[in-house]
Amino acid sequence: MNQPAVEPLGSTELLGSTPRTRLRRIPENAVTDRAALHAVLDAGLVAHVAVTDNSGPNGSAQPYILPVAYARDGERVLFHGSTGSRLFRGLAEGAPTCLTVTLLDGLVVARSAFESSMNYRGAMVLGSCRMVPEGEKEAALEIITEHLMPGRWKEVRAPKRKELAATVVLSLPLTEASVKIAEGDPTDDPDDLDAPVWAGVVPLHEAYCDPMPSANLAPGIDVPDYIRDWRR
Repeated sequence: MNQPAVEPLGSTELLGSTPRTRLRRIPENAVTDRAALHAVLDAGLVAHVAVTDNSGPNGSAQPYILPVAYARDGERVLFHGSTGSRLFRGLAEGAPTCLTVTLLDGLVVARSAFESSMNYRGAMVLGSCRMVPEGEKEAALEIITEHLMPGRWKEVRAPKRKELAATVVLSLPLTEASVKIAEGDPTDDPDDLDAPVWAGVVPLHEAYCDPMPSANLAPGIDVPDYIRDWRR
């Protein structure tokens, strides 16, 4: 199957190099290497996409945040939704958007509530989406599926024509983006260092659990090896 063409996007630009993406709060946590952006997006499974809808009372604007399954494809992010969704239609028409992915790595437990925080990796992408053409839609859905469930696409039924017709796939270029990474020990106030209170980091990990067969699964169908091999 032919893969969707990826438009040139000026991928050599540093992250956080535009006025909208330059970090002003704790700028030392900013990461400018695009490999870090790729790594965060490749590690995540769910993104949150912002869109403003102007169909409120008297044409008022209402912002919405949509959780979406996604995948990175080179220098763009792919995600999909229903053709019946007015919010997705707005995104497909080029409404400005902001996509974020956050990976929570741990709770930073300081000696004060003020200095307690989190260790995380976060990516933000600004821009406008492009609707993936019909001839490229199935290949784009394969990329998303393989990001979420590696090895699954080759075993399951391909999408039917009516299923493809009911699905819109959007592409968001990684042209304007920023990455922020927080890691390490608490930065306690010096006056708190002698307090008889435990301080440190409590790591958080996302993990696959044992597969649970469907209630209507036919006898004799075992869990595929590729699913048993999934690790996070």
